[in-house]
Amino acid sequence: MPGDTRKPPASPPGDVTRLLAAWSGGDADAFEKLIPLVYEELHRLAERYLARERAGHTLQPTAVVHEAYLKLLDQKRVSWKNRGHFFAVAAQAMRRLLVDHARRRDAAKRSHSEATCVPLEGADRATPARDADVIALDQALKKLAALDETQARIVELRYFGGLTLEETADLLGSSPSSVGRAFRLAKAWLYRELSAA
Repeated sequence: MPGDTRKPPASPPGDVTRLLAAWSGGDADAFEKLIPLVYEELHRLAERYLARERAGHTLQPTAVVHEAYLKLLDQKRVSWKNRGHFFAVAAQAMRRLLVDHARRRDAAKRSHSEATCVPLEGADRATPARDADVIALDQALKKLAALDETQARIVELRYFGGLTLEETADLLGSSPSSVGRAFRLAKAWLYRELSAA
């Protein structure tokens, strides 16, 4: 992508995968060794999420990472496949945190006049900018999952997880071209769904 300034992974994928396998195998120390290897990447992911939020958001990237850390710590029975799988689960945890935070804020205000906005352009810079309430986006993703679970999963991995097309394809056991087509269809569906709201 021209102008793409994404940094390469901060952690060697092999080290992360090895520690995930050890953690899945019951090695409690493996998770403690894993976190320093992935912390910077998790922090960048949290920064990306929060950059899409409304101005003056009360959550900070470090707080999001720490909350996600606690949720990941509870994932003791997950059979981790690789680095991509870990970041997909971490991204899902962060997404849930932001949705829960938005719901609590909206419940406190009982007004949607300051809805939390996130740009739908996310993982693909060629997509036209489109702001969406984070709660509406979450609901739309749930609707999409009911229609096509794979497309919803691809959006989650690419948009929320920040995975590349190749990483997403590898995690789903598909080809990059198939994932690319499904991603384009899913974005178009989400755009229509959110525009109609």
